[in-house]
Amino acid sequence: MQSTTGAGKRKWKMPTVYTLLFWITIAVALLTWLLPAGKYDYLTSDSQTLVKAADVADYSGGERLLPVPGSFTELESNPQGLSDILAAPLAGFADASSIILFVLMIGGFLNVTIKTGAMDASIASLSKRFAGKEQWLIPLLIFILAVGGSTYGMSEETVSLWVILLPFFIAAGYDRMVVAGIILLGSGIGVATSTVNPFATGVASRFADIQLGDGILFRLLTFVVLYVITSAFIMRYAAKVKADPKASLLHDIDFDDQFSQAPAALAFTTRHKLTMTVFFGAFALMIYSVIPWEDIGVTFVPALNWWLKEISVIYLTAAILIGLINRMPEATFVNAFIAGCRDMIGVALVIAVAKGINVIMNNANITDTILSWAEHLVVGLDSGVFAVVSYLAHIILAFFIPSSSGLATVSMPLMGPMSDFAGVSRDIVVTAYQLGSGWINLFAPTAATVVAGLAMANIPYGRFLKWVMPYIGAVLLSSCVMLYFAA
Repeated sequence: MQSTTGAGKRKWKMPTVYTLLFWITIAVALLTWLLPAGKYDYLTSDSQTLVKAADVADYSGGERLLPVPGSFTELESNPQGLSDILAAPLAGFADASSIILFVLMIGGFLNVTIKTGAMDASIASLSKRFAGKEQWLIPLLIFILAVGGSTYGMSEETVSLWVILLPFFIAAGYDRMVVAGIILLGSGIGVATSTVNPFATGVASRFADIQLGDGILFRLLTFVVLYVITSAFIMRYAAKVKADPKASLLHDIDFDDQFSQAPAALAFTTRHKLTMTVFFGAFALMIYSVIPWEDIGVTFVPALNWWLKEISVIYLTAAILIGLINRMPEATFVNAFIAGCRDMIGVALVIAVAKGINVIMNNANITDTILSWAEHLVVGLDSGVFAVVSYLAHIILAFFIPSSSGLATVSMPLMGPMSDFAGVSRDIVVTAYQLGSGWINLFAPTAATVVAGLAMANIPYGRFLKWVMPYIGAVLLSSCVMLYFAA
């Protein structure tokens, strides 16, 4: 797409994710006229029952289907036309209705919590408590933001934190880059190492046809490793700036804005404490409910094996409790909850449009055709190499599809079965997708939170990029090593 600027000059502008996905839908529909249709024979994951290629479309047994290598069979072609393209997002919405409802419940829950002011007050309370010991507040804030990113994809919600943290750290003798690192890299590595993030892990697991808790131990390991790297990088820079202000990459810039003033005092009331207890309790219950305890050898606690419907109820219930704790009037609560759901409509539509691509491929029976070509590439390929290649591929895809849920919806229906051919567990591919998508969004100019945050703090993007590059390289290398050995 292009936009007009100045005297007839035209400047290229990146199209929205919806337009990109729709163009991909059209391209895939054109492929249905060129590629032969076909299916693999499949085995059911539990009972090991063989489902022949011609019967796969009618299978309704409920078990996960695993493709049988070398069994690809050509079927009658079913090319998709204009009406199929237009109907695909609607069919995608229907197919992904459970996860879309889940996303809406999360949005309502988050907005009700934000409206109480408890999040901002908790950060202000921490800042006051650590006055004079700010260097120890850095890893604590990184941890809190990383947990938020890992559990519910905390990203846009961090915008309000700039107003609180910038004056505090500037007054303590640090520069704005330290705050940028805490907020952008802290939440960013949380999203990249998502343990139960519904917008990343949830969507990817759903379309990879595995449980949310599958692979959670490895994701926790990646969380710990990247948290240590992030904390060490930011704390080292912060110590240099504290000791010598001229060591700051921003020392030659004369800032004169509201962030040079003292931070506002926000009381962390009993209601705020109860609110945050319910807030984190909801995520703790979700994490507990999705972990397959028996599969990892833990038998002294019951495994709930909850999924989207039950977890949606958790967040709806938590939102109601938070509303009651803060004595929200009925109209205020309903409006806040609906506003939160409305904020997630964009995510829901991305999922629907992206799922429509999968609908086109499945209706035309070309998904397995592409897999059959990929089979020849990955069979015999070292499993570790496959995991790393999957990670690098998702980095490229994430630049063009910055929406984590949209990327998962597009890639997982293909990458999941492809990992079966390579002899790699599907949860490894889900982790590779998360790490790849999260890595590029730590610094890419297409990442809205990065650009918006730096603009708010008046930090030149070029200075931030120069500062963060060594860290970005360390995250890339460590991710590749962990994925290689895990696979």
